Amino acid sequence: MLTARRLAGLLDALDASPWGAAAGRRVGRIEETTQPLYTPEERVRRDASPWTLVQGVLAPIQFVVFLVSLGFVLNYLATGEGFATATASVVIKTLVLYTIMVTGCVWEKEVFGRYLFAPAFYWEDMFSMLVLALHTAYLAAVFAGLGDGTFQMLLALAAYAAYVVNAVQFVMKLRAARKQEARMAGGMRAA
Repeated sequence: MLTARRLAGLLDALDASPWGAAAGRRVGRIEETTQPLYTPEERVRRDASPWTLVQGVLAPIQFVVFLVSLGFVLNYLATGEGFATATASVVIKTLVLYTIMVTGCVWEKEVFGRYLFAPAFYWEDMFSMLVLALHTAYLAAVFAGLGDGTFQMLLALAAYAAYVVNAVQFVMKLRAARKQEARMAGGMRAA
């Protein structure tokens, strides 16, 4: 079975980048004693920031908008009908994406002191740039009239596939943070 630990080990074995540690990746064997996602000061800032709640509300809204839009896009690709509805839904999804990215940058600045590429979320932010680029390319294709409807919807699907990968990245990171915090809390009670 391909677990997160095995996948990380496989990626580490295949990765030839000499800048792994500087780019926020672990170097060497993965151990249980990894550095916490948040320092105690960052955790206090995270918990005090109103942007934490904004992100917590926008993320599920974006996912629902994505699911609805995905249905419209797939319906258009399957039937050739509903192009305007599918297009409007992808535009709305893209606007929600832009909103969550801007508010996420403000959140990252408040918590980590930089708008993007804080070490704790470096790879998630990097992949977010691809997600933004694909969604923006979709908007450019629609507004410039590039390609036919099928091309535009396939571009939307590519953007959506990247979005799903990015969403999984964030969910995995947040789950890891919760596990670390639970271990730390358990260790503090035992001490």
